[in-house]
Amino acid sequence: MFEIDLDQPKRIVSEVLKTHQITHVAFVGCGASMSELYPAKYFLANNTKTLNVQIFTANEFNYDTPAWLGEHTFVITCSLGGGTPETIHANEVAKAAGAPVVAITHSGDSALTRDADYVVVHGFEANYAAKVEKMGYALDFAVEILQQVEKTDLYEDVVAGLTNIYELAEKSAESAKKSAQKFADDFKDDQLIYLMGSGSSAKVAYSTSMFLFSEMQWIDSAAYNTGEYFHGPFELTERDKPYLLFMSEGNTREMDARALTFMQRFDAKIAVIDTKDYGLSGAVPKSVVSYFNPFIHTAVMRVYAEKLAEAREHPLTMRRYMWKLTY
Repeated sequence: MFEIDLDQPKRIVSEVLKTHQITHVAFVGCGASMSELYPAKYFLANNTKTLNVQIFTANEFNYDTPAWLGEHTFVITCSLGGGTPETIHANEVAKAAGAPVVAITHSGDSALTRDADYVVVHGFEANYAAKVEKMGYALDFAVEILQQVEKTDLYEDVVAGLTNIYELAEKSAESAKKSAQKFADDFKDDQLIYLMGSGSSAKVAYSTSMFLFSEMQWIDSAAYNTGEYFHGPFELTERDKPYLLFMSEGNTREMDARALTFMQRFDAKIAVIDTKDYGLSGAVPKSVVSYFNPFIHTAVMRVYAEKLAEAREHPLTMRRYMWKLTY
């Protein structure tokens, strides 16, 4: 059984609202952690009628702090190991402004927890499902804030989705090994790969490009929202140009399908990770399926990345500069 403690965010939000009237929500992190906060931001921003909801890379939050940061701002920060200096400082900035701060991390005694009012510890190593726990806790906070501040008809459906998504993420990752091997065999020699996605999975494309490919594999890449593809980047589409498309179920699927049709028209080299192939809509209520695509895309992409690293004989842990230099 795969699950997270859904009551913990509920208790924390309730406690915050006892002493703070919340009018703003800020999600803050760096790199992959910021990307994993994005589905929560996307859901909350799309469904609130009263809240100002924003997402920040931590140092932008620190250097160009929003004027509305203060006691009425619910701040949620995230760092896997809890040692990201920029995010640690973001907690300090938020606390100095009087904002309540929640830190989501895999390391409960890390520096990230120092200036946090509340700490949520997520899993990571145990399995593929654990690798999306961070994303799940953030989404749980988003739906609890929405429900407790202004009520939402989507509350029960999101909770149902969060109850089921981890088991599906694990099954999806395990069942993706054959397609992941084909992807690795087909793309291992490409020196540049384009990533595309939409909706709540837009940042899965971004994080795959930035981190799994650029950082961990030293492959040049770029990420596009499929809604932006036809406003410039499609000019590069030609025979055998390599693309990886994160195709979503739900509200933005038509955008993804339009991009896929165009790439196929010009015989581009395309790999597709489609959540429909993994049965997402069978596990998550239709009303909220759009917000759960990133869980499946992230879990499956991890398998793709592992197979690619093996095929290229380039471990995902290999770095030139990170953790080796002062920068």
